[in-house]
Amino acid sequence: MTSSSIWQPYTLGRLNLSHRLALSPMTRNRANPDGTPGKFAAEYYSQRASLGLLISESTQPSDDGQGYLSTPGIYAPEHVEGWKAVTDAVHTAGGHFFIQLAHAGRMSHPDNTPHHRQPVAPSAISAEQDMFTPTGLQQTPVPRELTVSDIQDVIAEFRHAAASVIAAGADGVEIHAGNGFLPHQFLAPNANTRTDEYGGSVENRARFAIEVARAVADEIGADRTGIRISPAIPLGGLHEGEAADVRAQYTYLVGELAKLDLVYLHVFHVGDDELLRSLRDLWPNSVLVVRYGRGREQIADDIEAGFADIAPLGQFALANPDIVERLRTDAPLNDVDQATLYGGDDTGYTDYPTLARS
Repeated sequence: MTSSSIWQPYTLGRLNLSHRLALSPMTRNRANPDGTPGKFAAEYYSQRASLGLLISESTQPSDDGQGYLSTPGIYAPEHVEGWKAVTDAVHTAGGHFFIQLAHAGRMSHPDNTPHHRQPVAPSAISAEQDMFTPTGLQQTPVPRELTVSDIQDVIAEFRHAAASVIAAGADGVEIHAGNGFLPHQFLAPNANTRTDEYGGSVENRARFAIEVARAVADEIGADRTGIRISPAIPLGGLHEGEAADVRAQYTYLVGELAKLDLVYLHVFHVGDDELLRSLRDLWPNSVLVVRYGRGREQIADDIEAGFADIAPLGQFALANPDIVERLRTDAPLNDVDQATLYGGDDTGYTDYPTLARS
């Protein structure tokens, strides 16, 4: 991957980046039981600081927001203190850090949460997905449908979590509105059968994500607020309809989000380039694109095609802490150890070799 486009400097809101790469958010399931980052998190992220912009793993904004085992939170004082160690380490190593706020909604199980309550969702419809719990695989239960008052409480939780992100010393927030999480559930007709102002039409289904983004931007500044979407990706049992339905939903959503002047739009993309071009044209600020199945030689393609300004890296960066140096020098890459992706200790987390250690 020799394209010069990747190595051009870039300004993202308040951040001056030396290239167009970034760390994509990746769940690693290594947080402590109380939701604080695990003891190796600061080392893991700081090892990858040369990527410039680092986006954290999914981090719940509340007890209700936790879906999976051993994921971190950012809503209690101990969470703030735990994340401070991470942000300090990243900044010392020369990187910038956004924390991704992700509410799991119906993609949860009571056994995985601190309060063991029923999950919440737009409608009382189970995701019908198998989920790891302390006692083994269990199916996600039927969630409790959020009332309009509950929805306002959840938006307030996002606002509080965003303030906590900044208190922890991070540079900004990425709102996760894709991958089967709660905002994505509101967007999907098969998960949202509401008949009030949060369901039914394209405009109503987009309302929750827009209101969350507005609350976060009001709290910490639009220039420190990004948002991630994943159009037509059927994670968490979601189905958003045919291509025309997906395009209608997301062109409306992105057009409304653009009015908030958020610092970036992060798209997990599965191949509808007509839609991606429409979103790029609608968005006035930076666009990040992760393209499913992209190989090493394709990293720069979306930047060169004008679809993206930044190309975040997922498993390439996970297995190669010095991925920037490896790409610059055309060095070979470490392979990902699939067996250590989720949970465990530092094995498969902070022990991948760098070129200097190889």
